[in-house]
Amino acid sequence: MLTTDFVPGSPCWIDLGAPDVAAAGAFYSAVFGWAVESFGPEADGFSFFRVDGKAVGAVGRLTEPGARSAWTVYFSTAELDALAEAVRQAGGIVRVAPAEVGKEGRLAQFTDPQGGRFAAWQASEMAGLELTDAPGSLCWTELYTTDAAAAKQFYGGLFGWQSSDVAMPGGEGTYSLLTPAGLPPERQFGGLLELAPEDLALTGGLPYWHPVFTVADCDATLAKATANGGTLQMGPVDAPGIGRMAICVDPAGADFVLLTPPKE
Repeated sequence: MLTTDFVPGSPCWIDLGAPDVAAAGAFYSAVFGWAVESFGPEADGFSFFRVDGKAVGAVGRLTEPGARSAWTVYFSTAELDALAEAVRQAGGIVRVAPAEVGKEGRLAQFTDPQGGRFAAWQASEMAGLELTDAPGSLCWTELYTTDAAAAKQFYGGLFGWQSSDVAMPGGEGTYSLLTPAGLPPERQFGGLLELAPEDLALTGGLPYWHPVFTVADCDATLAKATANGGTLQMGPVDAPGIGRMAICVDPAGADFVLLTPPKE
């Protein structure tokens, strides 16, 4: 499960790069009921998403040339500069060099050797997400990659992640569960799945991370997404022991997952 006591290597933030910040805010507000807190024209419309006043993510204008609209997952680190150098040494790319974000902390953005984009956050006054694993908030992160073994080696070298493999239902491959270094299985925060490039149509065959959001009713939330211009990529399906889930794409092309956990 995801928590807000962020340890090194755990997901601590997500933000969305969108071509139209206002349109993105309207869409996700309609789907999840998120309040949108804009920082105004001086911040180019950058906005926080909030549930009951707690930050569950953010949206900013997509400015990187050639980039698609997508959610970016940030992982916690205590040594951002050392992490950036480790990314370079391991064959990754530092797309955005470590930089200060006011008094809140420092960020950097990277690309792994297979092409998957991710980011890291070194906290100062802002630790990260203020709500996780609750309706309307992040509960899981997932990497679709073209080379699971290489991805596990790369991210494991950076963050010390532990991984354990489980068989996919119907013999459809292997899913790797990810846990921060030294923590028990109940602190698993995400998974990694190997797919062929032709199965990664959203990115033209490149790996990508996406967020999974807890919702009280997967089907009802999916209906809100499609009614507001989103599309369904997969599902909804019932996954034994996991819950009912659907993969969605927002009107600008960013993908995300809805998950209603099984009732206890």
